[in-house]
Amino acid sequence: MAGVAGMGRPAVGLRALLLLVMCAAGAQGLYFHIGETEKRCFIEEIPDETMVIGNYRTQMWDKQKEVFLPSTPGLGMHVEVKDPDGKVVLSRQYGSEGRFTFTSHTPGEHQICLHSNSTRMALFAGGKLYREERFRLTSESTNQRVLWWSIAQTVILILTGIWQMRHLKSFFEAKKLV
Repeated sequence: MAGVAGMGRPAVGLRALLLLVMCAAGAQGLYFHIGETEKRCFIEEIPDETMVIGNYRTQMWDKQKEVFLPSTPGLGMHVEVKDPDGKVVLSRQYGSEGRFTFTSHTPGEHQICLHSNSTRMALFAGGKLYREERFRLTSESTNQRVLWWSIAQTVILILTGIWQMRHLKSFFEAKKLV
């Protein structure tokens, strides 16, 4: 009996594998690396009225540790698609991870171009924006404290002046000079 059960399992696994291969026959995938200022274009023959879906993820490469770093906010991908006539079908800025879709309305070679929205200066824009926000909040807090401190000093100076004038007036009245 154990031999019979063992014979049935590979057939089920083979069917599942065959089904997976048949479903994936109409799909194509690319995996590639792109530099921070590099633009990568692909020319793909696409029939008319075909929906194209692209999934992507942008990550920075740490040369020292030789690992991919988590995506920073502000790092993203710009996607531009042109139809065979050269008309722009899609031109849009996307976040650091996601998907883009477009539908071809004319058959032929479509040009799909991808490039990062970053430069060397903007690679750490997410961290920079965070630091700018933190600095702005610190500046506003300091400005508020300085304002209240100067108001307190002014009140203290006015009260001290009033007290001095009363004290001098009572002194001169006591000496009968006034």
